[in-house]
Amino acid sequence: MGKGTRSLIYLGLSLGMLLFAVPRLDLGGGWSLPAVFGMVWCAFALLLVAAHLHELLGVEEETKRELLKVKRMKRWQLEQAVRGRRKMLQVKK
Repeated sequence: MGKGTRSLIYLGLSLGMLLFAVPRLDLGGGWSLPAVFGMVWCAFALLLVAAHLHELLGVEEETKRELLKVKRMKRWQLEQAVRGRRKMLQVKK
């Protein structure tokens, strides 16, 4: 199962859970303990939905590609530095 498929399934489950639970939560009771619990629960559920949407939309793909380019360049520079030192050590002998 691919990453996108898994996120899509979890997004559907999260939305279903939210739609099932919101009518049953006591959200209009002011600052009572059940109302605060309901608000916090809804906030976490919405955060979960947002995380799966973020993954599905691929917002970080460009950032991941740029970081990969930077890592490759650093690795190449380190390799060039090590090769340069070897050449210098061989010449000195």
